[in-house]
Order: sequence, then structure tokens, then C-alpha cells
Amino acid sequence: MSSEVSFVLELGVQASHKEFRAFMDELIEATRKEAGTLSYEWSTSADEKRCHIYERHMDSAALVSHLGMFGEGFAERFLQVFKPVQLVVCGFPDSAVKEALAPFGAVYMQSVGGFTR
Repeated sequence: MSSEVSFVLELGVQASHKEFRAFMDELIEATRKEAGTLSYEWSTSADEKRCHIYERHMDSAALVSHLGMFGEGFAERFLQVFKPVQLVVCGFPDSAVKEALAPFGAVYMQSVGGFTR
């Protein structure tokens, strides 16, 4: 059984194109240094008013570590640039992850089939 945890966070973009892109680039570079973050991908609607962040982490400890880095350096600005809409979590999050994501109203999906290569 895999211990990976992944999620898709849907956001409303509340900043200018330039501010959004600069902040996104800063977050990507900070997250790139995390060995436990396996995927970190951003997508936007054509008008850049909606954004999805897809994250895949090695395990719950890696996600909690990422959330700590995010909270210390980026959370306040993040909430100025974005408005969280929905957070959908998949995989096998532990209680620490669920506690950390509780303020976002996370929806947890159970794995019922498939595979990962």
C-alpha cells in the first residue's frame, strides 16, 4: 500500500496577473527544495481567475513538513493573492495532516482502485 498523499486545491485569484505569477514562481522555487514533494503543479483557467494547485507528497510527514514551510513563509501573502474554494485530498493522510488541513474544509476521498507507476 502506498503512503502518498495528494491534493488539488482550487483557488480564486484575487491579484493582478503580474503579482499572481511572481508569487507562484516564488512558491514553486521554495517547494522545489523539498525532497518529499513529488509533484507540485499549477494550472489556471484561460482568464486566470481560477487556479488549481496539484500536490503529491511522499507521505504524511512530507506534507506536514511542506505545510510548515508554507505557513512560516507564505500563508499570510497567499490569502491576499488567493481565495481558497475547495481542497480535495486523496491517498493516505494521517491525523496530523487532517488537523493541519482542517481550516480549509478539506474533502477526503478514499482510494477504491487503480495504480501508480
